[in-house]
Amino acid sequence: MIDENKYPVLSKVDSPAELKEMELADLKQLCTDVRTYMIDTISEIGGHFGGGLGTVELTVAAHKVFNTPYDLLVWDTGHQAYPHKILTGRKEALQRIRKLNGISGFLKRNESEYDTFGAGHASTSISAALGMALARDIKKENRKVISMTGDGAMTGGMAYEAMNNSGINKSDLIVVLNDNQMSIAPNVWQISNYFTEMISHPDYNKFKGQIWDLTGKLDNFGDRLRKIAARLESGIKSVITPGMLFEALGFRYFGPINGHNLHQLIKIFDHVKDLKGPILVHAITEKGKGYEPAEGHSQRLHASTPFDKVTGKAFKKLNAVSSYTKIFGDAISEIVSQNPKVVGITAAMPDGTGLDILQEKHPKNYFDVGIAEGHAVTFSAGLATQGIIPVVAIYSTFLQRGFDQIVHDVTLQKLHVVFVMDRAGLVGADGPTHHGTFDLTYFRLMPGMIIMAPKDESELRDMLYTAVEHCDGPVALRYPRGSAQGIPLKEGFDKIEIGKSETLIEGEDVALLALGTMVNYSLEAAELLEAENINASVVNMRFAKPLDENKLDEIASRYSKIVTLEEGNLPGGFGSGVLEYFAEKNYKNDVLRIGLPDKFIDHGTQAELHNQLGIDPEGIAKQVKVFCGIKEVKQGVVV
Repeated sequence: MIDENKYPVLSKVDSPAELKEMELADLKQLCTDVRTYMIDTISEIGGHFGGGLGTVELTVAAHKVFNTPYDLLVWDTGHQAYPHKILTGRKEALQRIRKLNGISGFLKRNESEYDTFGAGHASTSISAALGMALARDIKKENRKVISMTGDGAMTGGMAYEAMNNSGINKSDLIVVLNDNQMSIAPNVWQISNYFTEMISHPDYNKFKGQIWDLTGKLDNFGDRLRKIAARLESGIKSVITPGMLFEALGFRYFGPINGHNLHQLIKIFDHVKDLKGPILVHAITEKGKGYEPAEGHSQRLHASTPFDKVTGKAFKKLNAVSSYTKIFGDAISEIVSQNPKVVGITAAMPDGTGLDILQEKHPKNYFDVGIAEGHAVTFSAGLATQGIIPVVAIYSTFLQRGFDQIVHDVTLQKLHVVFVMDRAGLVGADGPTHHGTFDLTYFRLMPGMIIMAPKDESELRDMLYTAVEHCDGPVALRYPRGSAQGIPLKEGFDKIEIGKSETLIEGEDVALLALGTMVNYSLEAAELLEAENINASVVNMRFAKPLDENKLDEIASRYSKIVTLEEGNLPGGFGSGVLEYFAEKNYKNDVLRIGLPDKFIDHGTQAELHNQLGIDPEGIAKQVKVFCGIKEVKQGVVV
């Protein structure tokens, strides 16, 4: 139970139904309680933060006015929805958000009936809401569908595709745009709020409808009056609101309104809920609202590890090893210093990909295209046609959104574009929407694609240099989230021969062919196996494509038992590539593939998930022992 002295209203709220009878004063206190509770909780355990602080009033107003969960509230970019989780029966569960067996950091349909659509990626809510609205019409139901979009989601083209389709269909849905990127001069608020309240008011809309019906009976004169009235309303909107784009897409626009004025939000939602859509309510909010260290910065405290509640600064780890992300950021900045034709491209994640370092050091070689991964890929293809070398740094899971563009616009044209995938493999607390588990599979099927995975930070630097300077076609480079190995880095870079592996340990009994993160795990597993009198060779394969066929021929001739290891989905991955090659050569060796199972994996720390799935050193050693025919003996029982 949460402290009722500290959170006097929130402590009594277990579902949105309890908001219906609350007076404005209690609702305002509820907003304060939710904000304080988020700050208290997330500062201790970490999580997404700034976006949710900006949506507190929007969330309270929406659940106050609409009849959720019967009315369908569809969230975009799920990290905005922490206040939504708090108000829908999960306030105590927030203390274990993103932890193993705890609630998700994003929207998840099987977690709550209030989570109407799963949301880890951005720009999806309007498309989903449109589908739900049309399904409602087919079933002849009487419920409202509300898309809560924003926090950068409107930089994604899918949002506009959905709006265009909604406008064409004249679909009855409401889009609430949480706009935390704009600033509005104070003198605009009074005019804009008055105008928005006027045109959304039921009496105005009733009067407007009566006038419209009357003028329809006046033949040509009536048509002229209609045109004049429509132009007058549109003209006023175009002068004092930014809504004409949305009107052109077929939406009736209301706004901009102050997204932190609870009274105003409730009034507008009350007015528009009985109007026929499509409707867009434009709310201006501040990311990080109510917590000074997070205010006024789009990235700071967007997501954080535990931090000092007073300063907002993350607690520093003693003797912390640099992350792979920082190693990449430093390396590309160094490469750009040597070769100004190299540019870095991000899809709204400069800090998360390390390109903020490039942005600071070489701003003219840095491009942020917004949450538009497909555009980022084709934009990079255009650059490549003109001799520029684009390095597209996007999380593995987000790059899936540009799959067709990679195939059609880059690979088919054999263009020299380098795809750098941070967060490849299991990412930990962000869970299945963010795990980078499919990139080996989807890149392997593309003709001419080179796929690299480094065992450590030094190899990452050399692979990036090789991809940029010594490849003339598309290249994919993947590496994990988190700390690197901590090895000393040499000055400069070395070229790596494409498709060439390296043998790290020579053994006699079994060969471990490892890729990327699994190389160091395999080295540790080999030590554990040595204690069991199993001598394992460990090969750092480096490339999932092209495979080192000479090394595979040698391994096949020397070992009857071969193990492939990868931190990616097993179907179609690196191990599948080895099996395909062995089948083509008619090799009969026994092959064990170790990797991620064919299922979506929940959230937890990386170490917890590796252990749970048996791909940490102990789990690898155990699987290899069984594969080699050695069974464990515990208390005299063979298992």
